[in-house]
Amino acid sequence: MGKNSANDFGVSDELWAKVKAHVPERVNPHPCGGGRKPADARRAFAAIYFVWRTGSQWKALDATGIMAGSTAHGVFQRWVKAGVFERMWHAALARAGELGKLDWTFVSIDGCMTK
Repeated sequence: MGKNSANDFGVSDELWAKVKAHVPERVNPHPCGGGRKPADARRAFAAIYFVWRTGSQWKALDATGIMAGSTAHGVFQRWVKAGVFERMWHAALARAGELGKLDWTFVSIDGCMTK
């Protein structure tokens, strides 16, 4: 991939293949099929992944060249609503279980109740 590609920001082909399986196909809401070109899903995930890894603000993405922070945040919000990250979490847990990496013999739950 070229300069400032998704792969440059920690999204390998292997990781993207796993993520892509959970990303819904974009349906064009424009009645005539026009409208704004959608954001590249892999690049959007690279931006989201960057924010997760660094803890930076969405607007800080503007300086990285990955993607505009507002675009990445919009994609993030749509994917949250579509259940993308929840499906990814369940798939990761299932895979960890298959690999014998989960030990459910001890589970602790912490909570707090306040007014």
